Amino acid sequence: MGASGWGPIGIILFAVVLLLIFGPKKLPELARSFGKSIKEFKKATKEAQEDFDDVKKDVEEIKKDITSTEPTKEDKPS
Repeated sequence: MGASGWGPIGIILFAVVLLLIFGPKKLPELARSFGKSIKEFKKATKEAQEDFDDVKKDVEEIKKDITSTEPTKEDKPS
């Protein structure tokens, strides 16, 4: 058995069940739709990660600006 728990017999059985449920004409269409869905999910995930990285970078820059412009004890009036 593989790391995912699916052995070769399990995969073959799964394929046979899919053939019985959907038929040979419908399977290529389903596979194509599944592939497009996975592609869109990966694209959306990548865009979300890039947005997160941009926000994280902006926060780090703001933190750096704040700490570099904080008044010291000598600058504060007593």
